[in-house]
Amino acid sequence: MYFEILTIGIISFVVLTVNGYIKPNKFIQDNQDIFMKLKEEDYDFLVRAKYGDGLDADVLYQKRIKNGLVVMVLLIFVMLSDLSAVKILLSAVGGYLAFKVDYSNLKKYYKRHLVLIDSMLPYYLKGLEILIQHYTVPVALGKSIADAPEIFRDGLIEMINKINAGDSTVTPYMEFAQMYPVRDSMRMMRLLYRLSLGRQERKQEQLITFSKTISNLQQKARETRYKERLDKMESKTMSMLVCTGVGVMILLVIQIIGMISS
Repeated sequence: MYFEILTIGIISFVVLTVNGYIKPNKFIQDNQDIFMKLKEEDYDFLVRAKYGDGLDADVLYQKRIKNGLVVMVLLIFVMLSDLSAVKILLSAVGGYLAFKVDYSNLKKYYKRHLVLIDSMLPYYLKGLEILIQHYTVPVALGKSIADAPEIFRDGLIEMINKINAGDSTVTPYMEFAQMYPVRDSMRMMRLLYRLSLGRQERKQEQLITFSKTISNLQQKARETRYKERLDKMESKTMSMLVCTGVGVMILLVIQIIGMISS
């Protein structure tokens, strides 16, 4: 009897939600200030890193909240026959975990693509170096946006806006490096900041240092890609050897069994 009541309750909840009698979106909007406190600081950046500007991070965040609330309500329905404070707490934990799933997936995606970002940064900096030979660092940064890899553009725009607003400290450069925490990004942004402060007579000397560092990064990126390809080849070779060995062993066992049976 309990399962029948539970099924009817869940179906009723779904029907009322679909027909607009229960309005999760209105509940979320009315309590937006509370729900926004749960929003992760890097969530907007992670959404842009995966989807670009094609999706609104706020819309996706509201969907996460809705999913968490639905899971929590459904869990309460499941435990309705013997409801207690502990089970309500467990339902809330289940809803929170459902709410965090999307964020965890975005984090995993970003970590997988840090290797790609790491390989792209030296080549972006090489193009920037050419621009710096003809323009000041802030102007060169602005002109580099059009040809920069898409994943860097939001960070570049934010950095340039802060510099143009009068922030002459190293902070905008460091914040960019923190958005892309890959190999040597901090060091490269410090070099870029020092280059922006250098006098015209020292610019060529600083550019040579900047150029040598970029060349070293490019070499490291090439070595990393080569190592990855080599590892993949070794992995495939080992898999082939293991499969071949297992196949030979199976054939030998079949032959031995056949000999014994005869």
